[in-house]
Amino acid sequence: MSDRSSKEALFAEFAAVGKVLGNPKRLELLDLLAQGPRSVEELADTASLGMSTCSAHLQTLREAGLIEPRREGKRIYYSLSGDDVAALWAHLRRVAQIHRPHTELARRTYLGPEDTEAVDTEELLRRLDAGDAVVIDVRPTPEYAAGHLPGAIHIPLEELATRLSELPSDREIVAYCRGQYCVLAHDAVRLLAAHGLTARRAAQGILEWKLAGMPVATGAA
Repeated sequence: MSDRSSKEALFAEFAAVGKVLGNPKRLELLDLLAQGPRSVEELADTASLGMSTCSAHLQTLREAGLIEPRREGKRIYYSLSGDDVAALWAHLRRVAQIHRPHTELARRTYLGPEDTEAVDTEELLRRLDAGDAVVIDVRPTPEYAAGHLPGAIHIPLEELATRLSELPSDREIVAYCRGQYCVLAHDAVRLLAAHGLTARRAAQGILEWKLAGMPVATGAA
């Protein structure tokens, strides 16, 4: 029969994973790594962290077994240890959304006014098959290269205003980004609508599509 100390040792292992998740910046790093492998430099820049602070957070996540390093030359790249880590991150968000009332307020504050219409994945795929819509990926280039919806046009949000001529004016444009809590697709649709284009945003993003087992292409545009 197991004794008390062995049970506490087991639960301490579970707590070790829970402890590293109790930091907003480490969660942001997991969110970025759910898009694909990234270098320490890219993660620090995107998460607005100093290199030493970013490296310390990554080391903590590594020690908990949630991420893995890979060296290429002088650069170190990190990736999630498995799809189960991405699923854990997605589930944590759902729990917060359902059981913490302030989460919805924070979501609305971050994503902005409800002035963009969403299209769910089933309708999006149907419209793409029918040729009624084009889909654009508005994430940064490293994230697009790590995995994107097949056939997606890549135009990072910061380039969208100067590349509108690349988009059709006779079909609906659907913008997507990292996932349900990513602001990039919201801002892209606002910009496209301001220029007279018909646009909606995907209700889901790369994180949800990967977890659903949808095909994802890799490589730069």
